This record gives sequence, structure tokens and C-alpha cells, in this order.
Amino acid sequence: MTEAWAYGGGPPVSAQTGLITLVEGLAFCIADSAGDIRPGAEQGLFFRDTRFLNRFELTVDGEHLQVLRADCPTPYEATIITRRPPLPGLADSTLLVIRRRYVGTGMREDLTLRNLSQHPADVRLELAVDADFAGLFDVKEGRVRPREGIRRSAGPAEPGGGVLRLRYDQGAESRAVTVTGDSGASAADGRLTWRLVVPPRGERDLSVQVVPAVDGVEAAPSYRPGQPVETSGPATRLAAWRRVTPVLHTPDAAIAALVTRSAEDLGALRIIDPDHPDRTVVAAGAPWFMTLFGRDSLLTSWMLLPLDPTVALGTLRTLAERQGGKVDPRTEEEPGRIMHELRCGLDAEAALGGGSVYYGTIDATPLFVVLLGELRRWGLASADVDALLPHADRALEWIDRYGDRDGDGFVEYQRATERGLVNQGWKDSFDAISFADGTPATPPIALAEVQGYVYAAFVARAHFARETGDEEQSQYWAHRAATLKRQFNEQFWLPDRGYFALALDAEKRPVDALASNMGHCLWTGLVDEDKAASVARHLLSPEMFTGFGVRTLATTMGAYNPMSYHNGSVWPHDNALIAGGLMRYGFTAQAQRVALAVMDAGRHFGWRLPELFCGFDRADFPAPVPYPTSCSPQAWAAAAPLYLLRTLLRFDPWVPRGRVWCHPAVPPQLLPLRVERLHLAGATVSVSVTRSGWRVDGLPEGIELVRQPRRPLTADVPASAPTG
Repeated sequence: MTEAWAYGGGPPVSAQTGLITLVEGLAFCIADSAGDIRPGAEQGLFFRDTRFLNRFELTVDGEHLQVLRADCPTPYEATIITRRPPLPGLADSTLLVIRRRYVGTGMREDLTLRNLSQHPADVRLELAVDADFAGLFDVKEGRVRPREGIRRSAGPAEPGGGVLRLRYDQGAESRAVTVTGDSGASAADGRLTWRLVVPPRGERDLSVQVVPAVDGVEAAPSYRPGQPVETSGPATRLAAWRRVTPVLHTPDAAIAALVTRSAEDLGALRIIDPDHPDRTVVAAGAPWFMTLFGRDSLLTSWMLLPLDPTVALGTLRTLAERQGGKVDPRTEEEPGRIMHELRCGLDAEAALGGGSVYYGTIDATPLFVVLLGELRRWGLASADVDALLPHADRALEWIDRYGDRDGDGFVEYQRATERGLVNQGWKDSFDAISFADGTPATPPIALAEVQGYVYAAFVARAHFARETGDEEQSQYWAHRAATLKRQFNEQFWLPDRGYFALALDAEKRPVDALASNMGHCLWTGLVDEDKAASVARHLLSPEMFTGFGVRTLATTMGAYNPMSYHNGSVWPHDNALIAGGLMRYGFTAQAQRVALAVMDAGRHFGWRLPELFCGFDRADFPAPVPYPTSCSPQAWAAAAPLYLLRTLLRFDPWVPRGRVWCHPAVPPQLLPLRVERLHLAGATVSVSVTRSGWRVDGLPEGIELVRQPRRPLTADVPASAPTG
């Protein structure tokens, strides 16, 4: 289950697809604008990577309903107002049908039929239901094949009504779904049917319950028949979350709505580890990535630390339990490696690596150490550090033994089998890494941003050692960090271009494309200060900056395509890290420009930033152009506005050292600004900014406020270490 909370009125029907997507933990539902799930489409009720409904079509007197309006008061709830088409000879319809849908561990739909005429309405209501138990990847990629052997049955329900049951067995595994109509429904031939009379100016209420089962165990319904929704588990968690989530006050209502919506979406994407009910992690995004991802979950957890640091701790603990322990080329598991993604459907063999866990990512392993270090800065208890530090050390061992496969000091990737990802950084599409002329790079490939993550991991480990008084280890890791920084600035820098190479290829040639990845190197502090201004200038150049954010690839590159996934599109999370990096190096105006551009893009997406959008210039199109298959809500896109806000506040804690650096650089259009309920070391902190000054309230006892920005460049490395 997930802890979710209210949307506050965003448009529920995607302008890109015309679909309604509801999310609740490991479950999500995709339906058309009238609420129907149509067979043969990328629609359905999904739970634990399996489609439990591929048909859920409601008709009245044989006619499909006409949608009037749809609202989503919560991420898991929709109210869809429809009508029966006008009867022959009438200009207007007199029968209103209201569908109230609640998604959780299964689904409940409450129906209200309202007769607006002065005469009784004799109505035949039918709900056509089917399930194909298709795997998530098969649905996503349009390769669903009919399953042989699905058992379908129908009959009366206890204490009344009708019930449809569908079940599929595959070896020792099984999937089943039960669809129950309340009193008055009959069940036969894959349909629930009600024959009823709605009185003049009167109403009739009905209900349908959908319960999935995995390996013979039915999921406990989130919403039981007849139970008031406000007393359900999701509703009570919603109320509890509203009491603790940060509050934003600004005259820019659109920005406030964007930040609020982002927090709400992150709540909808939080899932509870079924083996550890007290542990919360974050799924990567809906609809196709409602599972734990190494890179996505780590970076998202990092960006939402001011909102809920327990997500970061839950993510670290869960990933630590699944840390690689053996060498398996099929799944690309290696000792110490942090996984890429986790799957649990019947067709896990169709997923990457052909198993339920796939490890083929180059960046999750160093990011695991980076997040642990940042969480310690935010006040993680020493006991939790002690429990996780051995896993961080195993991750660092992986970097040396498997990540740096040729011993040149850089971490590179090459897939182990043809079933793995060709590219294993965050730009993981097959054509994402190419030279300036468009020629694909040949693996093993050492990505620029990955070296930054490794650098930050070394720095974090140096500080952990210093905390325990182990100066020898502290200096060892500080020296490793400084050496990597020196080598990177020597070998990745293109002096004739004034920017860093995207990567090094198999022959150690710089992959000379102008790309956004070097902005992550600013974020981690890997860039020498004498090169930072040139990097910033290129990132904000017309070739890279669209007006709604920084492109993944410059317009002058051979592979540039603004409608591609990674070769010219705009990714909000990418821009959030770029803005953080610009601010870190003191490029305040540039950081503000990126932050405001991305936030402004959110206005055009119903205050919900998608995973990515097309990289057309704002001068060509005054609104950002959607990318057709972009996930929404998507975790690190939702987290981006929260991190952009923190960047503008320049709020940087280091609780073990008893300090918080803060020096807001908030653009005038957002002033006066007040952010309440930032969570730090068990306390709730507020930051208020006006044109004449700013203040911080509620800091934990013993924490000193340092009224200046923290620019952790060489200062990140413990004193007395070489800084290269």
C-alpha cells in the first residue's frame, strides 16, 4: 500500500492520451475518459506487475456512456460524471451516471444512477469484465498474446448479487481476480447485469468490488463494500500526511500548485515493502514503472529529503537487502552491486535479464553511498549508519573490482549478455550515447556523470571515516576523490570546445557530444572551478536551453532529435540537478533561470511535471510539447520542484557538525515566500524570505545557523588531503 494524499484539483484526464491514471502503491488503473477499460489497448487494472482487468466496460441499455466531466480528488480516486445517450426522439439525456472509482489493493466502483425526468426509468445496466493476466512489459510493448487455460466462472454472490471469477495457473504460480456486483446483480457470460427502475427525480446506488489474488492469496481490499471511503486505510493515511507535509506560501499560485502537486504525487508513488510493513520506498513512476528502481529511487529519495527522510532510509535498507552477492551474467548481478529494477509478474522472464531482479545499471551503486552520506548530513542516527555502512563498503568494493574494469580510474559499463541494456546510465536508450557527428559510442563506456557520482561516494566515505576518528581511512578516500577529480578534468575536458565530453569510449576517446550530463558533474563538485563558467555558459546556450529547461543534447549534434527519448528532450530531474550544480558553483542567476523555466513548464501540464517532454525551443512553440509515452506521475520528475525549491533556498544541513547553511536566492516573482514544515533531524523547520530579508525558525537544539551559502567544492574533501 501507499501513503497518499489529496491532489487539490489537477486535471485527471491526460491531455496527451485522453486517459485517466489512478495510482495506489503497487496498483494502478488506466482507463479512458469515461472510466471504461477497453480490451486491446494499453489500459487495465494492474497489481504487482500483472494486468488483472483488461476489460471493464459499462453500458446502459446497450449504449456506452458519454463523459461530461472527471475529477480526481486524490491520486487513487476518480469521480467520472457521465450520461446515457439521449433516447430516440429526445434532444437531451435524462439519465446521469456517476462513477466513483477507488484504486488500492484491488478496486471498488460505486455507481449512482440519477433520473432527471418526471417518469420512471427502466434501465438495463451491464458491466463487461475480462482479464488476461498479461505481464506489464507485454502490455507496455504491445506484445500481449492470449493465455490458454484462463478459467472463467460466474454465479451468485454471498449474501447477494452476482460474482465473476477468473483464474490462471502457471506452474506453481497463479493469478486470479474476483469481481462482485452488489445485491440485484446477476452474473453470466463475463457480465454483471442489473435490471432496475430509477424513480422520477430519484436515484439508485450500486457497487462493484474487484479483488486480485496472487498465488492463492487474496489481497485485503483497501475499500470494503459499504465502508465509507473516508475511513479507509488510504484516506486515514492521507489525513495523517496532510498534517506533516511541507506548506508553501507564495504569490505565484501556479508555482505553489506545482510544488503541492509534486508532493502529492510522491505520496502516491510511495510503497510499503510487504516484508517490512514499517519500511517505505518510492516507485519510479506510473504507469509502467510502479516498482523499486535503484537509480530512480535513490535520486528521488535524495531530492525529497526535506519532505520525508524516512523514504531515503527505507530505500537504502531495501536495496541493501538485495545487494548483489554473486556473479550472474544473465541478470548482471555482481558482488556489491546495487540493482537496477525489481519485477514480480508472471512473465518476469520477459523483463531485463530474464529474472525478477536486474542489476544492469552503472550508477545505482555509487549513488547508494552518496545517498547514505547525504542522509547522514540530514541527521541519520549513528546506529542506522553502522548498519548500512558495510553495504556502502561493499558498493565501493564493486566500484574497484567490477566498475573500473580496466583499472584506469574510471567506472565504465558493458552489458554481459544480449538481453541486458546496451546503455546503463540514466540515458539508457540504445542510441543515447554518441559522438558529436552522431556515431554511436562503443562500450565499455565511461560516462561523465557517473564519475561525479563515484567522486561524491568517495567524499562521503571519507567523512564517515573521519566521524569515527579513522584518519587513515579518511585520508585514503579523500585522496581517491582528489585523484579522480584531477584525472576527470584532464581526460574528459575538451579545451577546444570549452565543455566536458559526454563519455570515454572503449578506446578511451572522448565522446565529444555537447550534452546535459556534465551538469551532474557540477552537482557533485567534480568540475574544477576554472572550468565551471564555461560549462555553465554552454548549458544555458541557445543550443542547449529551450526556455523550458536544458536539453539532453545540443541542437548542433548529429543525433539531435527534440522528439527523442534522450537525444534532445527535456527531463525535469536532469534540470533540477543541473540547477543544483549551477548554484553550488555560485552561478545564481543561471540556476534561477533553469529553476523558473522548469517550474513554468509545469503550468502547461496541469501542475504535474511529466517524466520528460520534447525539446523544441520556446520561440517555436509557446508551450512545451508533450512526449507521447512519458510517465506521469513519475518519481524524480515529481521530486524536481521540491529540489529546485531547496536549491533556491540554498538550504544545506550538516547535522553531525551542528550546522545548517542557508542563504536564500529566491527570484523576486516568488516573494514573499514562506516554506513551512521542512523536516530536519526530528524537527520541523520554516524558512521565510521577503525582499528585505529572511529568517529560519524551528531549528533543532544545538544546530547553528550559518547565514551564507555552503559551496562544498574542495571543502568537501577533508582537510590535509590533496585537492588536485
